[in-house]
Amino acid sequence: MNRPGSRLIFGVFVFILALTPAFGAQWQAKVGADTKNHARQALAFLPNEIWIHEGDSISWIFETDEIHTVTFLTEGQVRPPFPVGCPGFAVGSAMFDGSTCITTPPMVTGQTFTVMFPTVGNFKLTCLVHEGMTGVVHVLANSAKLPHEQAFYDKLGAQQAQDLLASPDLSGAHHHNNSANAIAVGIGKIVANGGGHDTVSVVRFIEPELVIHAGGTVEWTNFDPITPRTITFGTEPENPIPPSGNVTVDGDGALHATISSASDNVHSGFIMSAPQERIGLPQAPLGSTRFRITFTAPGVYPYICALHDDLGMKGQIIVLP
Repeated sequence: MNRPGSRLIFGVFVFILALTPAFGAQWQAKVGADTKNHARQALAFLPNEIWIHEGDSISWIFETDEIHTVTFLTEGQVRPPFPVGCPGFAVGSAMFDGSTCITTPPMVTGQTFTVMFPTVGNFKLTCLVHEGMTGVVHVLANSAKLPHEQAFYDKLGAQQAQDLLASPDLSGAHHHNNSANAIAVGIGKIVANGGGHDTVSVVRFIEPELVIHAGGTVEWTNFDPITPRTITFGTEPENPIPPSGNVTVDGDGALHATISSASDNVHSGFIMSAPQERIGLPQAPLGSTRFRITFTAPGVYPYICALHDDLGMKGQIIVLP
């Protein structure tokens, strides 16, 4: 996937909010973590809960090539799509007092965003790319004693990243498929704490290579509770959300396509689990969690996840006569 970073914002207007020089303390936190091979992604603010004084600033340092945003919405605001922003985006720095939404564009390794908090309050932090990634900033009056210093947050963030990335139950072995020719399209889990939610995702096809015979069907299922994937053969689409026009729907709701040549272009669109239910809101739809392809001719068919191929999420299907 062509990562947008802070330069390409899908044609959306970018504006810069000037930050009045802060005279309070300067704090630091990190956004995201991953393993050396990028296979495991900690979709988390590290740490995701910080206590500061009014007038203090926090700088979030982005640590991975998986895109994230630092976003503060207003109370009750409907969550906007990440290519749209508030609408619009703040670049470099901003000030948040709860009255106006601020958000970065999608950002990656090495980029930094600083927010100054001029007023007392408890402000929810979220990533517009990953809905299972939240946190909170507690802004106390200057007369209040803060519970922690920067060294505590550095240690806590590092420990949270380590715990997420070392999670022992993220192997593909316990994920049971309904088909003999089956591939897990990544796995993951959501972890809750007092500050919000963190997610750890394996951005890999589990057992990405299969050998089948012509006429056989391969089935991909997303076992990640929050993060979408795609199964993409041929040319990567500019818009990864919808499936290609040659995809149909089976009677059980699974998406299905047929490939006759290694030069065919087939794209699943977003394959993801259904949203979590929320009391007081309409029931969530089932969603497209499963994708099937029937291969009619022998050959070697490479494929990718259009969202995570730059992190190494690739595979191939070998079709014998």
